[in-house]
Amino acid sequence: MPVDTEDFSIDDFAKAIPDGAKIAIPADYAGVSMAATRALIRRRAKNIHLVGVPTSGLQAELLIGAGCVKTFESSALTLGEYGPAPRFTKAVREGSIHLIDATCPAIHAGLQASQKGIPFMPLRGILGSDVLKNHPGWKVIQNPFAIDDDPIVAIPAIQPDIALFHAPLADRDGNVWVGRKRELVNMAHASKAAFVTVDAISETSLFETEERAAGVLPALYVGKVCLAPNGSWPLPFWNGAEVDDAHMRRYMEMTRSDAGFKEYLDQFVLQESVTA
Repeated sequence: MPVDTEDFSIDDFAKAIPDGAKIAIPADYAGVSMAATRALIRRRAKNIHLVGVPTSGLQAELLIGAGCVKTFESSALTLGEYGPAPRFTKAVREGSIHLIDATCPAIHAGLQASQKGIPFMPLRGILGSDVLKNHPGWKVIQNPFAIDDDPIVAIPAIQPDIALFHAPLADRDGNVWVGRKRELVNMAHASKAAFVTVDAISETSLFETEERAAGVLPALYVGKVCLAPNGSWPLPFWNGAEVDDAHMRRYMEMTRSDAGFKEYLDQFVLQESVTA
């Protein structure tokens, strides 16, 4: 099926992401589609199962605060130097979201199992941890090749419906340039489809040169591409954009209260055109 790369709005892009979808999202440093995040909130998305790969930050924080998330599965949600995420903290304390705690290697292992089409991936490093004791889906099994007792943890495959991220460039065929960000490739391979916002659309194939082709995610794994220049704002982007420090500090000041969070959404999310 051809990839949809025709010109359409970011709100139309978000409408193609159904309620209840399991969505894999990358860490803040890997290419977060904040443009799509705001559009999902505008369309009042609900019952989303977010998978942070392997962590998340402002993206999950906003979606949780806006009531879009039913389940959050990740190894962490952090706003880093800006402090604890206020809306996430409130949701956990109130029990308004289902939290599935994991570790970074376990999240990647679950995605790799889905990528390979197998039911689970073995992992050893979490044996004896409290995370293992409290995780509903992990199972300790015996290494079938060992002569002596040799337990290992079976991490079930994680297959998201959608891998949602931001990238610098796509072409009209739906190929997406992700450079060295292999976690984005893993997310896309594990998911049913990747939905990608990009800074620009190339009129020539990204496979045209050997140098660029090495960092391309083929259209085979891509469901939709939407042009959204500066689509990671206010987060940093590995292709050059830096974090909007002033905006992040303003977010922290505004969103400690329910009223302040509502005001933030009114100012910076509920309008399609948002500027710093």
